[in-house]
Amino acid sequence: MDKDLQAFVEYCNIHIRGDEKSESQIFLDHFFIALGYEHGLKGAGADCEFRIRDEKKKTTSFADLVWKKRVLIEMKKAGEELSIHLQQASSYWRKLAGDRPQYIILYNFDEFWIYDFNKSIYEPVDVIRLDELPVRKASFSFLLPKPSTPVFRKDREDVTVKAAEKVAAVFASLKRRGINADDA
Repeated sequence: MDKDLQAFVEYCNIHIRGDEKSESQIFLDHFFIALGYEHGLKGAGADCEFRIRDEKKKTTSFADLVWKKRVLIEMKKAGEELSIHLQQASSYWRKLAGDRPQYIILYNFDEFWIYDFNKSIYEPVDVIRLDELPVRKASFSFLLPKPSTPVFRKDREDVTVKAAEKVAAVFASLKRRGINADDA
């Protein structure tokens, strides 16, 4: 268990109510500090309320956090259904031509939905509750000061399925050859 992330979860449980407008930036800054950035999200190179210009409509929208080429994070109020906000985040992502991140995170002060746009633009590769964060740090390894390939729950499930298929194939092979699995 990661002690910095555990302290962050405890901080959130005490101080964060889940109001998107007033608490998103506070939450994100403390999250980046817990990930190992001494100077928070700005020290990491991320920007809050990042302006996204729509040239067709001549309007400007604001993404909650953009860390160019790394992640786009869109925050929603506590309890908000996240699936309906993927289109908004995807729209922001498309407009970041040249600076598009591989990952999008939707967060509602209850759950992180992580999307890896190199794998799927429709389904999250992981869903992590805030209280799971200290033991699920590997899913956020692409955000760390020394980034590495993340290990998502979906990746572990795929590996488990593949391992089960291989064990079943070995068992079937033994059975075909008349070898009792108890004797092997």
